[in-house]
Amino acid sequence: MKKEDLKIVFMGTPEFAVGTLSALVDGGYQVVAVVTQPDKPVGRHGSVLQPSEVKKYALEKGIPVLQPEKMKDPAFVEQLRAFGADLQVVVAFRMLPEVVWGMPRLGTFNVHAALLPQYRGAAPINWAVINGEVMTGVTTFFLDHDIDTGRVILRREFPIPDEADVEYVYDGLMKLGAEAALETIDRIIESDGQLEALPQETLMDGTELRPAPKIFKETCRMDWSLPAKRLYDFVRGLSPYPGAWTTLDRSDGSEPVTVKIYKTAKCPDLKRTGDPGTILVEKGKMYVLAGDGPLQVLSLQMAGKKRMDAAAFLNGMRDVESGKMT
Repeated sequence: MKKEDLKIVFMGTPEFAVGTLSALVDGGYQVVAVVTQPDKPVGRHGSVLQPSEVKKYALEKGIPVLQPEKMKDPAFVEQLRAFGADLQVVVAFRMLPEVVWGMPRLGTFNVHAALLPQYRGAAPINWAVINGEVMTGVTTFFLDHDIDTGRVILRREFPIPDEADVEYVYDGLMKLGAEAALETIDRIIESDGQLEALPQETLMDGTELRPAPKIFKETCRMDWSLPAKRLYDFVRGLSPYPGAWTTLDRSDGSEPVTVKIYKTAKCPDLKRTGDPGTILVEKGKMYVLAGDGPLQVLSLQMAGKKRMDAAAFLNGMRDVESGKMT
C-alpha cells in the first residue's frame, strides 16, 4: 500500500497535536477525518465557544471534524466507522475505549511526549523539567486498555539544557513527535500491519518510574523549604504556562498578593541563611531564600499586573525586603 492510499483518522486537541497533523497533511498522507474535543466555553459568561487548535487547522484544510462528548456514543462510533480508516493516530487526546482504538485494521498508535515507560500521564513535558531531567523524548506506541502502557514502536531522544523551560522543550518535542509519527506510519505501511512492537516491561531498566499526572493550580505553588535547585527546576518546568506561583506577605498588614515566577537563576556562591521565603535585595538584585540558600528571581508577575523583570518589580515595591514569600 502507498501512503496516499492509507486512510488515517487523526485524534488530538492542543497546538502540540497540530505539529503532527500538519506534518501528515504536508507529507501527502490521506487524513480522512479529525476527532477533537468539543468547543470550549470561554468568556465571562461562557457564552463564546472556542474551537481547539486541531479543529481550526482541520477546517482550514477542509478535513471533516468529529467532536464527540462521549467516545462510546453509538452515533459517534458509527460516524467514525463510516470513514473506513486503516489507521488512527493520536496526539494529546483523551483515553479511548477499545471500540474506538481497536477499530482500524492496522491499529491505533499514540505519540507521547516522553520516553516511555517513564512519565506516563497527562503532563510529561512539565514533569520531566520539574524533576531536573537532562534527557526526554517522544515515544510512539499502540494503544491498549490502560493509559500509556501499550507496546512501543519507537523512541527518539531530546536533550534538555539546564536553562531550558517548558516552552523550549514543548517546541522541540512537537517537531520531534511529528517526525516520529511519520516514521511510524511508514514502518506500519512497509510491514503491512505486522510491525514488531516491544512490551514496555522490556524497556524498564530498574529505575523508579516517574509519573506525569495532570497539573492543577495547587500543584504549581512553590515550597520555599525545598533546595534552590529543586525550585529552579520547578519554575522552568511550569514556565511560561501555567506558571509557578507563591504569595507575597507584606509587613504593612495588607492582603497577601499572588505572584507568578517565570525565571530564576541559581547562585551557589552566594552564601546567605535565614527562614525560607525571606526576600533579600542586594546590589539591585532580588533573591528569595530556599531551604539551602538563595535563589535569584529574574522575571515575575503580580496578580493583575504585567510580567516584569525583577528590577522593575523592585522599583514599584520598595518595601519588598520587609515582606516574605510563602
